[in-house]
Amino acid sequence: MRSIRRGDRGEEVRDVQARLLALGYVIHQAELEQDHFEASTDAAVRAFQQDRGLLVDGMVGPQAWEELVEAGYALGDRVLYLRHPPFRGDDVRALQARLNTMGFDPGREDGIFGHQTEEALRDFQRNVGLTPDGIVGGTSLQALDRLRASVPGPGRTTVRETEGLRLVGSLEGKSIAIDPAHGPGDPGAVGPAGAVESEITYAIAERLAVALAQRGAKPVLLREPGEDPPVPTRIDRAAGSGADLLLSIHLNQHEDPTAEGAAAYYFGRLGAVSVAGRALADVLLERITSRLGLRDGRAHPKAFPLLRETPMPAVHLEPGFISNPREERLLIEGRFHHDLAEAVVEALDRYFAGLAGQEG
Repeated sequence: MRSIRRGDRGEEVRDVQARLLALGYVIHQAELEQDHFEASTDAAVRAFQQDRGLLVDGMVGPQAWEELVEAGYALGDRVLYLRHPPFRGDDVRALQARLNTMGFDPGREDGIFGHQTEEALRDFQRNVGLTPDGIVGGTSLQALDRLRASVPGPGRTTVRETEGLRLVGSLEGKSIAIDPAHGPGDPGAVGPAGAVESEITYAIAERLAVALAQRGAKPVLLREPGEDPPVPTRIDRAAGSGADLLLSIHLNQHEDPTAEGAAAYYFGRLGAVSVAGRALADVLLERITSRLGLRDGRAHPKAFPLLRETPMPAVHLEPGFISNPREERLLIEGRFHHDLAEAVVEALDRYFAGLAGQEG
């Protein structure tokens, strides 16, 4: 679909506005009467994107549209079960949250009805004396309502991930999926001196792969230098690799050429976060900013598809601003790539040793 944006008019705009209004966002009456995408619709779209962990750009592209559709489902609106493609929506997320707080483990509260959610549902059904058919119909909904946890607290998934972070292990033998963002067909951002994001991310990924192999890890690159696979293909490759974690390498950009520093993103959406992803993002930034002297842009929860839909802990890493002339010069240097790779390997050493989030 084409992106719907400020200045547009018509049925598509009316549909977007109706969905935003139903979710409680405010749009001025004049824009509603004219089916016009102007200031208040733009503000509502941006607020929705922020709330859902999306890229905040004020445009309703494919991902924002899918999120608008998903947000319209409440638990009980439709019968849920395992299928392909899977059910996606806020009703699925509500089911996962209910199961989680009752001690069942549906996995990440990502709003996607997958195999782990089905297994948790069947386990719940067995425990309450229902036929374990993996279908969320009227009887299962009544049981979920009747047994809803009355005291809020960490769910089963959060407890499992937190305990997993305490297990002492080693980077050696671990499989690390590395996603060099963009590619020839979608080069990404271009710096003021002409540096190209897709070329830099691949160079960083190659150097990181070498550093990981030297430590006994098993790096898996999700694209070749001459290809530009779509995000679903990258997700499939990551999942099929059986990797222990995923690092997606991007570069930041901003209209202000003085914007600087490194940032990282982990899965977080509507109050649910990947505990392991957050710990990994934090330790990566601590090592990178300490070793390379970069400004700490902090770790942030987001629901980018690569973070939401891959089964392993995943981090979207941006080690600098290609739009900043000084950082652009750094980002093309082989020495920077070497130091960055070493910092990432140090961070992964700490993560697998159970030291993520600790001082040192």
